[in-house]
Amino acid sequence: MNKKTLDITSFLKLILEALKASKVDYLIGGAIAEWAWGEPRATQDLDVVINLPIKTIGKFSKELEKRDMLVPADIILDTLAEDRADIPLNAIHMHSGLKADIYLMRDGDTLRQSAFKRRVLVDYGPPIGKVFVHTPEDLIIYKLIYLGLSSQPKHARDISAILKANKDSLDLKYIEGWVAHLGLGATWEELKINIE
Repeated sequence: MNKKTLDITSFLKLILEALKASKVDYLIGGAIAEWAWGEPRATQDLDVVINLPIKTIGKFSKELEKRDMLVPADIILDTLAEDRADIPLNAIHMHSGLKADIYLMRDGDTLRQSAFKRRVLVDYGPPIGKVFVHTPEDLIIYKLIYLGLSSQPKHARDISAILKANKDSLDLKYIEGWVAHLGLGATWEELKINIE
């Protein structure tokens, strides 16, 4: 596939194919999950959470390589072994420059483990099909975290769009439990007030 024909949807399909071929459980977040719960917006990268058993690392690396993304198995192993900040692996498509930020499930990451258990299968229709994504509640929580880290207005816009589109069905108790746990109360209250 050449650079001109690879858009974000085609890139997502490549990532999903690599995950399926290597039998790796996943969860899509970021702007792609936003498409399901808020307002679709353009994006040039993917956010993917994976539950990657050590025995599957080599297979997953090879499946990515078949699709023109180099993420060596030893880099994945080193990332799993390190006790470091939540920094993703970068799977960059060599011909288009499109990027997937791949977050590894880690022991002790209770928020990500909770989000993974709660993931929802959403049908985006052709050409994407059915994809596991964050629930709207978990997407809001992660957007609050990233808003606090980067102050990028896109996260506030995304949260507002999710709140408006899902206000009657959100599990606010779940969100507010995590908000309190993570110390994000002030930001959350401010965003809630803006849509009420």
